[in-house]
Amino acid sequence: QVHLVESGGGSVQAGGSLTLSCVASGVIYASTCMGWFRQAPGKEREGVATIDGGGTTTYVDSVRGRFTITRDSANRLTLQMNILKPEDSAMYYCAARRFFACGLDRSLFAYWGQGTQVTVSS
Repeated sequence: QVHLVESGGGSVQAGGSLTLSCVASGVIYASTCMGWFRQAPGKEREGVATIDGGGTTTYVDSVRGRFTITRDSANRLTLQMNILKPEDSAMYYCAARRFFACGLDRSLFAYWGQGTQVTVSS
């Protein structure tokens, strides 16, 4: 089993920055895929960014150039969010899977954290 815990959410004004962190415990390897997803009220959970076992990153178009995902170690994931917009407001979730390959499809991921709230005011 893999247990994921997110931190770093909060409230900021538009144009500000936040850094989200995720710490994984259990059996997880540096070669596996991890990612960040978000869900706003009334909307489906969407993939924000993923990083595969080789370090290749994928971003949803709406955050490319503003967000950066990094894998600091086998069990630590970070999402640096800059130039935040009100539409970035959501609950952000860390996710992991036991395989190398990645994608923004939430159905690929078996393990999820409880989420951390991000609120951006205009």
